[in-house]
Amino acid sequence: MATFVLIHGAASDSRDWDQLRPELETLGHEVIAPDLPCEDDSAGLNEYADSVVEAAADASEIVVVGHSFGGFTAPLVCDRIETSLLVMVNGMLPAPGESPGEWWGNTGWNGRSAETEEEMMDVFLHDAPADVARAAIKRVRNQSGTPFEKPWPLAVWPSVRTRVLIGKDDRFLPAEFQRRVAHERLGTTPDEIDGGHLLAVSRPQELAARIDGYVSQ
Repeated sequence: MATFVLIHGAASDSRDWDQLRPELETLGHEVIAPDLPCEDDSAGLNEYADSVVEAAADASEIVVVGHSFGGFTAPLVCDRIETSLLVMVNGMLPAPGESPGEWWGNTGWNGRSAETEEEMMDVFLHDAPADVARAAIKRVRNQSGTPFEKPWPLAVWPSVRTRVLIGKDDRFLPAEFQRRVAHERLGTTPDEIDGGHLLAVSRPQELAARIDGYVSQ
């Protein structure tokens, strides 16, 4: 049994994991899914990591999962607490000294932005059931720009086993783009699964099975 520490992306909250949580619990795991301080203009990446470390203080056999912008926080957590595995799910893979604001240009991002509700549905949740997708859109939070301003504080990637998992149909961070960035930054070939950017919402059973499989490898 592992304890999965789930880190959500920008402008969101822990409810992104509501469909995934019971799937992991059915497989015998514990789940910790904190809310990041997205709306707090005083909070940067270190404060994001603080909130996760505090939530996981009493956990053991920890597997950290970082989704999307949560990819900047997840390795910081692994650097601070004993972690058996790091899984990046459609995650932004940071480089030492790079701010999240610089990440887009540095990686040559070629995804799609989304401003309106319909655009968000099309880019992020096109493969999710309509009612689930609408509920996810309704809980979008304001995202402070503060954590995008300062450099990612680690000098090297943490020494923890890392797996990169991407959605073949991701319209925000396209699969071809993610493959290239994973190769350039981590020297690894990502695993792939059917689905878009929010796999925990649209494909919770498949995602749970895949990351559960990583634990025993």
